[in-house]
Amino acid sequence: MTRRDFLPVAGGSLLAGYAGFAGAKTHPKRALGPSAVAVVKAASYSEDLVSKILEGVRACKLDVRGLRVLLKPNLVEFDPNTCINTEVSVVAAAYEVFKTLGAAEVTIGEGPGHRRDTYAIAEMARYRKEIPQFDARFIDLNRDDVSPMQGFADRGEIYLPNTALRADLIVSLAKMKTHHWAAATLSMKNFFGVVPGCVYGWPKNELHMVGIDRSIVELNRIFRRSFAIVDGIVGMEGNGPIQGKPKPAGVLVMGSDLPAVDSTCCRIMGINPEKVEYLQMASDNLGVTEEARIEQRGEAIRAVRTNFELIRQFHDYRLA
Repeated sequence: MTRRDFLPVAGGSLLAGYAGFAGAKTHPKRALGPSAVAVVKAASYSEDLVSKILEGVRACKLDVRGLRVLLKPNLVEFDPNTCINTEVSVVAAAYEVFKTLGAAEVTIGEGPGHRRDTYAIAEMARYRKEIPQFDARFIDLNRDDVSPMQGFADRGEIYLPNTALRADLIVSLAKMKTHHWAAATLSMKNFFGVVPGCVYGWPKNELHMVGIDRSIVELNRIFRRSFAIVDGIVGMEGNGPIQGKPKPAGVLVMGSDLPAVDSTCCRIMGINPEKVEYLQMASDNLGVTEEARIEQRGEAIRAVRTNFELIRQFHDYRLA
């Protein structure tokens, strides 16, 4: 569980691609120029989601040929009366898209923060039934072999799953939801599922001790080789991320700059991203959050905006 041997990968050690992120104070500055974010309409899960995702990926000019891609859905808890998890049809469509686009390897991985039996929740969420050869393609990130990354907030190191560390690209297949502590949980918050429960327990209280907002930013600092596909076809409003109500938004939101993607999602949800603490913490070092610096592709925000219900403590987060 705590072995420190690194797996060999092309071009060097397992962590070679993360050399710039070894220390908590070494933050790469955001790239100059606008960040592309694609908003694609999708009214229901019965639509051709492969075509919809392809449209967004191509709009963002993402090239995955020859890459090892890890699809990271949001698989948290199960309640048949609401919509907690990334819908299985979105995960299945994304798998097909990245294989079609020439990825060398596509795996699916998740480490739920509540359920200790990941395969049981995958069964309840229909992942095992509807994704062909699911067990052969899936990695339980809670129980994967791990390696240390130096520097995580004020901690000396953090152990992370080797599957995630050696991926050339992690695709955050998040669910568009409100969050009772962070206001919104989207592609950046979805990285909490990469932290292994076998090391940090359930529900990964180490991240709460560090602070939710700071932990979100630190994990995204480490995993910069990422792309987001946010499932907003039916999101969750109110007391999310587990006890809220379904909220149809009819969109998929995609991009390589995760703060830009999440800021766009907030605007679609009627949330002011300037009020969301982790987005403001991320804005200087991880990516773009300002609307003027986001190059919107596909649908305009005003055409798809649908205000999500917010719990009382976030009423002043409403976007004008």
